[in-house]
Amino acid sequence: MAWESPGFRMARPAVSDVLVQESRRAFMSRVYGWMFAGLAVTGVVALFIAASPQLVMQIAQFRWLLFFAQLGLVFALSGMANRLSGAVAGALFLAYSVLTGLTFSVLFYVYTSGSIANAFLMSAGAFGAMSVFGTVTKKDLSGWSTFLFMGLIGIFVASIVQVFVQSPMMNFVLGCAGVLVFAGLTAYDTQKLREMHAESGYSSAATLSIVGALTLYLDFINLFISLLRLVGVRRD
Repeated sequence: MAWESPGFRMARPAVSDVLVQESRRAFMSRVYGWMFAGLAVTGVVALFIAASPQLVMQIAQFRWLLFFAQLGLVFALSGMANRLSGAVAGALFLAYSVLTGLTFSVLFYVYTSGSIANAFLMSAGAFGAMSVFGTVTKKDLSGWSTFLFMGLIGIFVASIVQVFVQSPMMNFVLGCAGVLVFAGLTAYDTQKLREMHAESGYSSAATLSIVGALTLYLDFINLFISLLRLVGVRRD
């Protein structure tokens, strides 16, 4: 039997904790890196398309087709994550970011550029604060899941109704509800991703990082849309 000093045996857990922390830090850095890359792609595509009224008109005509294409990509990336390589998962995520940019180009013809910028900055601040909260809090946020899930269903149903019944009051309520739900989801998902990383054996697989990036990307995008409902200034 190999001899170990008491000091060496006591040091091993500390070394293990350091490795776990480094692995978690590297994982979350990749998640945020992919998320920011997706947001950058979305922003560039939206600005490029918005510069051409003809292209925006075409996007508006095919908005439902784009919507279902986005849903398909989300389900493909989330549902088949275990069977996708990192390269394929990355391509699907960037494709989704492009489609979101196409649909967001229409926003520049509905809202003023200044109010869109304000909503984006507010979203960035709220997202950052809630993501930090989800990282540092010792409280288990799993108890939020029921409230957040019910809130998502309510927002989805009300959004469909809003398409056919244009109500300023409903738009305001949707904005307030969306801010609460997606701010909460940002903290919840941040904590959940750290748990998923632990459950995977602290794996740094690219696919897992990209799925995590998609989760936070969706939280940010929907938080932005909710704030835009509240602070967006419509063009005359």
